[in-house]
Amino acid sequence: MNRPTIRQGRGRLVVGHAVVAWGDRGVVALEFRGPDGEADFLHRLGQRWPGTNLVRDDTTAAAILRRVARILAGKPADGLATVLTDGTPFQRQVWRVLQGIPRGRVISYRDLARRVGRPAAVRAVAQACAVNPIAILIPCHRVIRSDGTLGGYRGGMEIKRQLLALEGALPAPPP
Repeated sequence: MNRPTIRQGRGRLVVGHAVVAWGDRGVVALEFRGPDGEADFLHRLGQRWPGTNLVRDDTTAAAILRRVARILAGKPADGLATVLTDGTPFQRQVWRVLQGIPRGRVISYRDLARRVGRPAAVRAVAQACAVNPIAILIPCHRVIRSDGTLGGYRGGMEIKRQLLALEGALPAPPP
């Protein structure tokens, strides 16, 4: 039996160490992890893609991360696709809406809930952001609290601050 293959590797972005995984159709995971956090990333990949052959490929990972770096610099990534096959239908809907938020803009969790047609589902929207498997390409870092504070970020608050600063989107501090 031919097991599907997911390739993965690590590299560095301007905001820190990153790990990335991809298949034939595109990127399936992108996270910020130091060298010590890679085992956790691989464990979650195995859970998300059971029966998959995981292959290490730092060379291609570096090429993908160079394309991600272009996005961070405000340039097109030229065909860098994401694959969203896991997650609930609601989570995938949130992730698709997130992909439409322009660079340099932020949106509140409340406004994001409205955009997905579920204005009372603010916590569910926040949870969908928290489990987003593909950082930057699904830009959950662009979602902030209604009071203008940053809220949370799976990659850590310092990385969220850095990403928003790179995009020129840091919200004004609350009064």
